[in-house]
Amino acid sequence: MKLDYRKTFTLGFGFLGISLLWALYNAFVPLFLQSGNPEFTRQLLEAGKPLPSVAGFGLTAGWAGFIMTLDNIAAVFIQPWIGVRSDKTRTRWGRRMPYIMVGAPIAAVAFAFIPFVVKAIPASAGGQVGQMPGLFALFILVIGVMLLAMAIFRTPVIALMPDIIASPLRSEANGVINLMGGVGALLAFFGGSFLYNADPALPFLVGAGVMLVACGVVVWRIKEPKDFPEETEAKEPGVIENLREVFRDKDRSAVMILLAIFFWFLAFNALETFFTSYGVFYLGISESRAAVLLGFFSVSFIVFSVPSGFIASRFGRKRTILTGIVLLAALLFAGYWVPSVSFITVMLIVAGFAWALININSLPMVVDIAPQSRLGAYTGLYYFFSMSAAIVGPIVAGTLVDWAGAYNVILLSSPAFALIAGLCMLGVKRGEAFYEE
Repeated sequence: MKLDYRKTFTLGFGFLGISLLWALYNAFVPLFLQSGNPEFTRQLLEAGKPLPSVAGFGLTAGWAGFIMTLDNIAAVFIQPWIGVRSDKTRTRWGRRMPYIMVGAPIAAVAFAFIPFVVKAIPASAGGQVGQMPGLFALFILVIGVMLLAMAIFRTPVIALMPDIIASPLRSEANGVINLMGGVGALLAFFGGSFLYNADPALPFLVGAGVMLVACGVVVWRIKEPKDFPEETEAKEPGVIENLREVFRDKDRSAVMILLAIFFWFLAFNALETFFTSYGVFYLGISESRAAVLLGFFSVSFIVFSVPSGFIASRFGRKRTILTGIVLLAALLFAGYWVPSVSFITVMLIVAGFAWALININSLPMVVDIAPQSRLGAYTGLYYFFSMSAAIVGPIVAGTLVDWAGAYNVILLSSPAFALIAGLCMLGVKRGEAFYEE
């Protein structure tokens, strides 16, 4: 049995577009929210470091962290439900494609509009959100439209992989697909940084266009199966019922891997959301350079995406994930004690490899624990736990930053959460590849 690389790379365009948008969003929106904050401005001036070049709303890290979770709050409630709905959808375009065709264009338009709200901030009001309630409300509205649209089509894009790829090939296929997602993040961090220096709006405009084209390729070239497994039950369980079923299962594998997913995404999302802020407000580097540093993480993730799938095929998914967790935790902890740009760069490069070992093999484990007629529902649960972590992570990290008064505290909290994920993985007994007779 061999993987159809042409089909898999084509499907990967959807991941490329989604990853590109989220990378740009997480790199620059926290800066828009916090730029002009008096405390961060004072620290930079005292250290003789440059101030951010863009105007902003001047929020604290805690409030910025909360706002950065709004998209994930919507995703927790919408994406699992969308996964279940897409399982039951039957149209001439397929069961996943209608959601992509509706959600992607709306998300692209809203995303492109974000920097223009920031550009409208008067110079005299920069960092003083109380003086611009209308602009701030518009900013939140634009983000809200984008997050709802992204939630509509993200799970159906992910669920296409197990729809068209056999179980033994899913780790390998997920490596290829995440490689494409890594390319999207790479384009965001390197290309987006270059465009940001020219005009802060350009990364958002170009990113929106690339996502539309990428999702268009998926709709155009991927043909969904015409026959799908049907539920034997008279009524398909909803999201709450799916959660209850997972927790009632005497085999705790599904519960433990979902908890592990929660904790390692708790670590990752806290770091991803605030890394550019750490670079700008703690290391004292420019916004674009901070984004470039994240680009090194993406380069490493891309390089090791496909090998991570092969490694899991050779040594097992569980063992591979555990190795990645221990390595990631050790690297982040070391970064706390050596806060130099050079070391952080090297740390991120190796951390990209560790994250590939974890991330590439997690979804295949979930879908191979799931009943095969309920792949969309379990994909939704995967995102329920990962997005729940994306809600909690930035809020916890932002609160810790405000409490400690420095951004380097995230390099202590993230490895702690990663190690808790490792403990959960020890209880996973299923999820390795199976071969159909």
